[in-house]
Amino acid sequence: MITCIKDKIKNLNIVIGCPIGCRYCYARNNCRRFHITDNFDKPEFFENKLRLFDTREPKVFLLTGMSDLAYWQDDWKKKVLEKAAATPQNTYIFLTKRPERLNIKSDLENLWFGVTVTCAAERERIEILKRNVKARHYHATFEPLSDSVGEVDFSGIGWVVLGTETGNCKGKTPSQKSWIDGLAAQALKLEIPVFMKEDLFTNGIVSEKQMIQQFPEEFKL
Repeated sequence: MITCIKDKIKNLNIVIGCPIGCRYCYARNNCRRFHITDNFDKPEFFENKLRLFDTREPKVFLLTGMSDLAYWQDDWKKKVLEKAAATPQNTYIFLTKRPERLNIKSDLENLWFGVTVTCAAERERIEILKRNVKARHYHATFEPLSDSVGEVDFSGIGWVVLGTETGNCKGKTPSQKSWIDGLAAQALKLEIPVFMKEDLFTNGIVSEKQMIQQFPEEFKL
């Protein structure tokens, strides 16, 4: 059975908006479609959502589903990390495409900081993240993968997510199975959990039998 990642990891969009302007950005389209904010290029902080961190049962939250951590204001980061420290039962995941803009130090066990890499030219983002963010846990998301990334230094990485571009966006570049297999093999050789997103199956790139859907033990799913 194929697992949808959203069934395990909940999007909690405490910040909405991002100025990067990726061609394939679904968040911008959703923001425009549902009139969530007036200007997606200007991130907004929804501080009232901090109350949603107060859960009885442990949960795993992605906090950057409609934003990029690099464009959060320092005050927003401070408030979110303080609340994360007060809710250790949960795991909080952050993603960025601009790790060079970050300067974060945290020894909290329930924080995971990651970068998005879509092609070989962006591979250095992983090292930049580890230089600029001092944390216990790192992850790398290769989505939407648009070419062969090649050999990756996965040292210190605790989780690898693989995916393809979805929707009918002009210029769409479907991922090739060889690109997915190459990254998965590198990570698995180092015993790093790998999660292939369900879109790889629904788009006919990876068969159900070939799908690998692993989570870090720390997520306690």
